Amino acid sequence: MKENGRKHGALSPCAACKLLRRRCAPDCVFAPYFPADEPQKFASVHKVFGASNVNKMLQELPEHQRSDAVSSMVYEANARVRDPVYGCVGAISSLQRQIDSLQNQLALAQAEVVHMRMRQFGSTSSNPGTNSADENIASVADAPSKFMPSHHQPKSFFCVDMVDQPNMSESLWSY
Repeated sequence: MKENGRKHGALSPCAACKLLRRRCAPDCVFAPYFPADEPQKFASVHKVFGASNVNKMLQELPEHQRSDAVSSMVYEANARVRDPVYGCVGAISSLQRQIDSLQNQLALAQAEVVHMRMRQFGSTSSNPGTNSADENIASVADAPSKFMPSHHQPKSFFCVDMVDQPNMSESLWSY
């Protein structure tokens, strides 16, 4: 059973104290957030921020906010290790470019559907007894929503499926 990142009955130091080669005190600020079985988590945070700075940040925060702060530091540290210049901003920019590209693809596909519907209406309007040209134009304007099955309706750009990108296949949250 674990409590504060340590096993009961064992004096196993937390990952931070193990890396820093120091004795892990019972009130160690790192122990709850950097357990001994996740050494890479602290190693990347230490490499980017430094143990002293992490210690200061954690001590200045109320205990209920420390876990979120550690998660943020781990994410930023892993992003910085992968991309030393841009860090997590590089990951965000990459995702934004993916969104832009997928939105362009969606717009092209929608335009192609409208174009195909216009050609279809053009060939049916040459038959006698069909709708007037004005009615055909109005029908074409509604084509993407009127004639596409619901499972082919365009999704909001917030529902974009992730596409693997180079250097983005692994999670930035942990190793």
